[in-house]
Amino acid sequence: MSVPDFLAAFNKAAFEEPVVIMGRVRRIRSSGKDLLFMDVVNEFEKVQVMISRKKCFYQTDSAAKWRLFRKLVKSGDHISVTGTGTTDRNGKATIHATQLPELVSPALEQIPEKIIDSKTKALDRHIDLLVNKESVDILRLRSEILKHMRGHFESKRFLEFQTPILARNAGGAVARPFVTQATGFEGKDMALRVAPELWLKRLVVGGVEKVFEIGPSFRNEGIDATHNPEFTSCEFYSAYSNLSDLIRETEELLHGLAQRSHELISNQLSSLPQVDVEKFAGPYKQLEFVPALEKAIGVRLPKLSSPDALPELLAVLKLQGIHLPGETPTSMPKLLDRLAALYIEPESFTQPLFITNHPVCMSPLAKSFVCPKTLQLVSARAELFVGGRELANMYEEENNPKEQERKLAAHRAMDRAVDNDGEAAPLDQSFVRALDYGLPPTGGWGCGIERLVMLFSGSERISDCLSFGTLRNVVGVSDTAGEH
Repeated sequence: MSVPDFLAAFNKAAFEEPVVIMGRVRRIRSSGKDLLFMDVVNEFEKVQVMISRKKCFYQTDSAAKWRLFRKLVKSGDHISVTGTGTTDRNGKATIHATQLPELVSPALEQIPEKIIDSKTKALDRHIDLLVNKESVDILRLRSEILKHMRGHFESKRFLEFQTPILARNAGGAVARPFVTQATGFEGKDMALRVAPELWLKRLVVGGVEKVFEIGPSFRNEGIDATHNPEFTSCEFYSAYSNLSDLIRETEELLHGLAQRSHELISNQLSSLPQVDVEKFAGPYKQLEFVPALEKAIGVRLPKLSSPDALPELLAVLKLQGIHLPGETPTSMPKLLDRLAALYIEPESFTQPLFITNHPVCMSPLAKSFVCPKTLQLVSARAELFVGGRELANMYEEENNPKEQERKLAAHRAMDRAVDNDGEAAPLDQSFVRALDYGLPPTGGWGCGIERLVMLFSGSERISDCLSFGTLRNVVGVSDTAGEH
């Protein structure tokens, strides 16, 4: 039996049928010379094992074997215990060994009581997980979040598909890809995907009206507290859904994740801070991008879709005395991103916030329309922010082939104007051709799994939410492999 199965079946009542349990020894205590107590851990749960010399030995020459066993078994070893269920004098569930436990796998290195050295914690993740409950609790929460998300989508009749990770180009997001070569395609560069978006929309064209994917994406960019070149994303696409549907779906999913995380933290993952479930009950606050920004800076924005919008907006900001920290943004999307980070996203520190209807230059794959309030050309898009961090991005998909080709070409031209080395992503003509077969009105949604884990675990670093930390940690493990 596993330890959790034994504890569930035991129910504080002794039973005589012998059981066999395997696990790792985490603590050894002596009670006189003929009695040992051990804590044995299996599947994250602990059971006490009582080993009595008198019960395990019937021979007169037992003293030497008993001394050898006590000397041999150490904390960290894996043992097999055969015994019966009982309780100790404090009523604690205990396995009373009926024969001497068997050492099935020794730990040749001593497991420390705690890790102080940050380098050891980063490079020897297996030790960190053994010693620090918080580290393993975060990864257990991650697993449960993924399980809950799959159950949520499956309950709505979504199908989970896997799409290509390696292809001729990496479309679906504005990011620098990892470029490599494949043996079977000499002279042709390949790229790891930056997002599964374009593949999933091809599936919707093919008649899979509700589809989702949870899998890895890769972006050849920097590493910091919230970014890693390799990460896990979840995207779903739902035919005949609009932006309001996507917002409601997001609120339902986040509330369910908050409830599940609260339950797990209360009962099992006790090292993690409690989750405020009511905060995620919805409906969440919504702010339209352009009106909210104009109100915050006290300036009416120029026509953002015009060719001269960037210098015009920079001039307006300068005249208004608005200083942007860091280097001056070199494109309109980067400038608007910077302004949103300064003046709109902080609204999410007190409550979840949807920022909606972004200027069209920020969303080349989304449907667009003229906003009746501001007369700006905007996208049917929303981003969810919580605590100043972006959690999810969603929009009504552009399904007009000619309009999609025009938007992608305009966005690529803007990238090439900024990036003088000409490394802007190529226009994916095969995706545009797929739209000729009819993409229904579709709502698309995506989020980073690590961001969700950070939110519900209370972690401030993405490295805590990855099994072996960021790429910097992974490379460090490889670099030190020959030192041992």
